[in-house]
Amino acid sequence: MIEHLRITILVENTAEQPELLAEHGLAMWIEADGRNILFDTGQGPALAPNAETLGINLADAHDLVLSHGHYDHTGGLAAQRDTLCKANLYVHPDAFASKFGVIPKTGARFIGAALGSLDELRQHIPSIIPTPGPTEIVPGVSVTGEIPRRNNFEDVGGPFFLDEDGAAPDAMTDDQALYIETEKGMVVLLGCAHAGLVNTLDYIAELSGQRRFHAVLGGMHLIRASDERISRSIDALRTYDVQVIGPCHCTGPSAADKIRSALPDRFLKLAAGVVVSV
Repeated sequence: MIEHLRITILVENTAEQPELLAEHGLAMWIEADGRNILFDTGQGPALAPNAETLGINLADAHDLVLSHGHYDHTGGLAAQRDTLCKANLYVHPDAFASKFGVIPKTGARFIGAALGSLDELRQHIPSIIPTPGPTEIVPGVSVTGEIPRRNNFEDVGGPFFLDEDGAAPDAMTDDQALYIETEKGMVVLLGCAHAGLVNTLDYIAELSGQRRFHAVLGGMHLIRASDERISRSIDALRTYDVQVIGPCHCTGPSAADKIRSALPDRFLKLAAGVVVSV
């Protein structure tokens, strides 16, 4: 169990302070009983300047977790891989697959990680821990690995494919979440929750044996979600009695507003520069 937890939002679509950069992406700096963990890295341009402004030395990261292989979560690693070379990298092997967003009107766009292969990346970051399944970083801090898809109302949240022709759908098997055990309850960090918020929370409950979550923070990818999916997501947040709910990045303004309306006393607006302490 982690006694002292501090989470700083390094990169997000919005910024709390004018001296911080905003970009479509996500990165969080986690201090857990003296362990420094970087969760995602944004697109790249905002990571290092924001870290410097906030007094965070990226070279002090002991661990780096990539939630999945999209550019807006991995670009900072490509830009800062020499700075982050001492960190242990936790990443699902499928994060290195070619990934495309394919929309009929605009065509295909590469949205994957500019990281090369695992072997290439090891030349810069020697310690890479593949996470196909649940993996402990330190006692009290773990990543889920691949998240089972067990309901019929959640999908990956967009037109994601493994090829430019849009013939091979990307099931986003690389999507994973970080979960931290504290005295107040489980703290869950999401990159985009492509596996679905409900699937993710249910799986963490199964892995941890915990039924009460103190905080759920990050992207929930409800931007294209149906009213039913949003409603069931809110029901899950109630079921797990989540006290601090911070939807951001890809959650979508409409879904975020509905979460805020349903659970106003538990809602937290996240932006670059926001600090959450437990």
